[in-house]
Amino acid sequence: MKKLLLLIAIVFIGLGNTPAQDLLELQQAEVEKLTANTDQLKQLYSEGLIARVELEKAEQELTAAKARVEETQLQIANSEKVAAEIKKSQELAKVKTFVKPTLMPLNNKASVLRSTSGSWSLANLGSVQQFFSTTFGRALPTSTIGQSATHNRMGWNHRHAVDVGLHPDSTEGRALIAYLQSQNIPFLAFRGAVPGVSTGPHIHIGSPSHRL
Repeated sequence: MKKLLLLIAIVFIGLGNTPAQDLLELQQAEVEKLTANTDQLKQLYSEGLIARVELEKAEQELTAAKARVEETQLQIANSEKVAAEIKKSQELAKVKTFVKPTLMPLNNKASVLRSTSGSWSLANLGSVQQFFSTTFGRALPTSTIGQSATHNRMGWNHRHAVDVGLHPDSTEGRALIAYLQSQNIPFLAFRGAVPGVSTGPHIHIGSPSHRL
């Protein structure tokens, strides 16, 4: 049974419709047909035109057909669950590949860590958010996406950047930095406040901001 569910789950991952779903549609159509037939026989029985045994036989066939539908629905639900677990395992395997290497030694003394090579667009934020939520089970703690009142007040063009409220030396901060490096995404990581530049520890994703 487990092997069958695993096989169906693999089909779920690769295909839009499955043999199990096709079977379910046929079984549901059969239930509708038998229901209509049973209703008709009930009317005939009430009018004394058929024997009770004929109606009972139809009711038994309908009950059996409904049971088959429920069994198929249960198999599909179980296989979808297995498929989701397989997909999650595959995503976690990819994440481990991302965060395993330390691509840039972190300077223990510098107040700002930087990597300005590569390209970045706010349209790519979704992949970073997915990496973080898959790795740590919570949403990426973004404090600013694009321009903000704080950046306007400080005079920085932050329209194409994202600020994440993580200390670069924290476990989550180091994992995020490793991911950004692996994807060649530019960033600045602040260990603390920098007058006129940073109000506190955070990771700036994107190229360095320019003056307005």
